Formats: sequence, structure tokens, C-alpha cells
Amino acid sequence: MIRRTVGASAIALVFASAAAAQDQSIIVQSTTSTANSGLYDHLLPLFQDKTGIQVNVVAVGTGQAIRNAANCDGDVLLVHAKASEEEFVAAGFGAERTDLMYNDFVIVGPADDPAGIRGMSDAQAALTKIGQQGALFASRGDDSGTHKKEVSLWADTGIDPADASGEWYRETGSGMGATLNAGIGMGAYVMTDRATWISFGNKQDYAIQVEGDEDLFNQYGVIPISPEKCPSVNSEAAQTFADWLVSDEGQDAIAAYRVADQQLFFPNAPDS
Repeated sequence: MIRRTVGASAIALVFASAAAAQDQSIIVQSTTSTANSGLYDHLLPLFQDKTGIQVNVVAVGTGQAIRNAANCDGDVLLVHAKASEEEFVAAGFGAERTDLMYNDFVIVGPADDPAGIRGMSDAQAALTKIGQQGALFASRGDDSGTHKKEVSLWADTGIDPADASGEWYRETGSGMGATLNAGIGMGAYVMTDRATWISFGNKQDYAIQVEGDEDLFNQYGVIPISPEKCPSVNSEAAQTFADWLVSDEGQDAIAAYRVADQQLFFPNAPDS
């Protein structure tokens, strides 16, 4: 009898320890741009040292990240497609959306610049020249935040690049880093977030050709997933992470992250 009691107590302790460990971890559904840039490698150790909460990041395109979160496969959503994020919250899947940080998109291309867009600051005009000349353009084509922005820019040009799919318009269906590699390999223009470009190690003769258009603004938001829609969500730890990101400490940590002495993300949480 004593032996059974001790055994039962030991088993209970194991389960309690496992439950405690589970309470101290969360899954963040996020974008490849934040992962490829190295931002999480900088932020997460700071957060874990402070709170003891382990953050596991699933880095996919924004569209897929939102779908994963709507399937309750995560605790926090951190992406960059504001309209889609607001729809996610309106549908009840997100507790609250908060602006977190921003940077911008740029169009990069080869040194010979076949479409003659180098130095332009009008993204739609640059895409129009690319389309009219049939210059190669590599698109993520994956419903990511970058792809959503690119599609919206093409819509203002009157050119439907889907009509040239597989010809001058090449969809990779891949993340940002992979699309840059593919685009450079084929000599194509690519639209990318600036953070990934700064961190990207295979630039070869490529450089930024188009930048500075206000339409290339790139806002990121953070959303704890709603426990009402997803009862399994670790809402307390998720809220702790979201609160830390928008706090002065989290915002300062975002601002402090640099690659090649360049700031990659600019914090802009309300009241930060």
C-alpha cells in the first residue's frame, strides 16, 4: 500500500511538472520575414530570460499563418497584412490587434537593370515598366503579407501579371529568402521587405532599385489568439508575450536590433 501511494505521488508530480512546463511555452504563428531577418534570435532570449516562457515560432507566409491561427494551431499571431489581421479579429479569432513595428518594402534587381527602373520612387510606375517590357519578375505567390502588398500594387498598374504566369512573371510559392535566391538565379526583379534584404547573404550584383514610395510601407501587428474560439490557447503566456513586445522594454529591444549597422524594424506600438 505504501509503495502504491509513493508511486501515485511520483506520477502526479511528473504530470504536474509537465503541465507547468506546458504553461511556460507558447507557439507564435508568424512570417518568414521576421524569422529570416534574425529578429526572433535577438528578441526571444531576452523575453525568455525575463519570464521563463519559451516561444516556439512557426514561420510561414502571413496568409498561412492566419489560417493556422484560425485552426487554433498557436497562441499568438504576428504578421504584416493589416486588413487581413483586422478580419481575423472581427471574426472572433483574435483577442485584440496592436500595431507593433514597421519597415518598408523595396524592389531589388540586377546591376544591368533591364527595365530601367533604378532610382525610381514610384512603385506602380516601376512595375508598369517591368510589365510592359516583359522583364523577369519573381513573386512569392504564396498569399504572404509581401505577396498581398505586391498584388495590390499591380492592381493599380492596369497590368494583370497572372496573364504572364510562367513567362516573365514567375511565382515561386516560397518564403522571402528562397524567392530572393530564385530571383537572383534567374536575373529577375523581386519585391522584398527591407529587413530580409539587409540580412540576405547572397546579393551578388543585386541592389535596391526602387524605394521610398509611401505605398511600400510595411506595418506589423501582434494578436493574442482568442481563448473563446480556441480553448486550448495558452492565453496567459500569450498575453504576457504580446504585452512585453509592446512595452517600452520590448519596443527598445526591437529598435536595438541591427544588421550591418542598419536598423531593421522601427517600433510603433501605441503609447510606447
